[in-house]
Amino acid sequence: MDQLIRRSLLKFLTGERNIVLARRPPTRDQLRTQFESIPSLGLYLHIPFCEQICPYCPYNKEIYRSDVAAAYVQAVAREVDFYADLVGDRAITSFYIGGGTPTTLLHRGLAGIVERIRGAFNLQCDLHMESHPNHLSADNLRAIRSMGVDHVSIGVEALAERHLKTLHRPYTVEGVRAAVGRAVSAGFKCVNVDVMFALPGQTEQEVEDTGRALVDLGVDQVAAYPLFLFPYTAMGRNGARNHGVVESFKRRTMLRILESIFYNSGYERTSTWAFTKRGVPRYCSVTVPVYIGLGASGGSYLRDLFYVNTFGAAEYIKALEEGRTPVALSVEMSERMQRVAWLYWRIYETKFSKADYRQRFGEPIDGDYGRLLRLLELAKFLEDDGERIVLSDRGAFWLHALQDIASIDYISKLWGTSKEIAWPEEVVL
Repeated sequence: MDQLIRRSLLKFLTGERNIVLARRPPTRDQLRTQFESIPSLGLYLHIPFCEQICPYCPYNKEIYRSDVAAAYVQAVAREVDFYADLVGDRAITSFYIGGGTPTTLLHRGLAGIVERIRGAFNLQCDLHMESHPNHLSADNLRAIRSMGVDHVSIGVEALAERHLKTLHRPYTVEGVRAAVGRAVSAGFKCVNVDVMFALPGQTEQEVEDTGRALVDLGVDQVAAYPLFLFPYTAMGRNGARNHGVVESFKRRTMLRILESIFYNSGYERTSTWAFTKRGVPRYCSVTVPVYIGLGASGGSYLRDLFYVNTFGAAEYIKALEEGRTPVALSVEMSERMQRVAWLYWRIYETKFSKADYRQRFGEPIDGDYGRLLRLLELAKFLEDDGERIVLSDRGAFWLHALQDIASIDYISKLWGTSKEIAWPEEVVL
């Protein structure tokens, strides 16, 4: 049934039966042509190293090794140099460092990478970076601030000892509370905390206690999301299920508890799962319309072209040392696919101006999606005042319920294959 829904949605929205990524890296001339029509873009840097592998995490990561990490720093510098001339003085309006665990490279070359990027590109933005609770000592927080990081995200995931044990998180509730407290007091513009709900055996009272604790700790933003199980992760391979009618009801109930706590505490919804204090600039990672991805598994989207680097750090390093591109797969995006992707991520942000769609595509959004938007409004998934689309709480929940059925399968195929095969010839989604 899930597969039928996925195929039907893909055909309805994009007109395509499937999406094929192939071993067809873009040439330098092709990229130069792409950048000629792009006035500004975002930048993502992937650090794939972790000190341990969490059993639920779907992202590209591997155990930290000092020799590989040192070579990786040099390889990223080469990739930065490759893009510097192509991008020129175009404004970089978003810069985000994710992983893996970026703070594994703190004091080990990360500051040098950031300085290399500052020298190569026209940064017109704040720097956002993920971190690990165990890395947030007072000295490390000062080092992070000295790099120019203005927005930091902390992967807390749970505030109950039994759930930390289930998730194999290597710290205690007391320790993580202290780390968050230090970060909140360190002078960042925004401190985001990632936290999960609908964990195995989790109660509604535990969810409520977690939400209230985060408010009391003074965090600026909370990204609250359910446990998604990807089939290539340890928890996914164990056959655990995280969807179905009962699970969906549980998720909706728990999310409503968190919504009530955050709304009553002066937060507003700033993306499908994120709640930010009013007046605070949000921590944001995934909704940039056009971007370059640096590092192993870095994905780049240049309007009608999406491509992704090889996932393995060693293969990424080798390619750049040999003067080759680290790009493993690419796909040309049809105009219809571009419009669907744009609309999905704007709705994911929960609100957008219709004028932005006209500016991007030269046509009014109602001409392409007016009927769909009206249906979603009738279902109370969104509000349309004629100028702006605003997603409702109901719409936010069902957007991710749909994502659980559709896009997670696509991600699993792309990421799962890319983790197993460094240079796949083709991945069909």
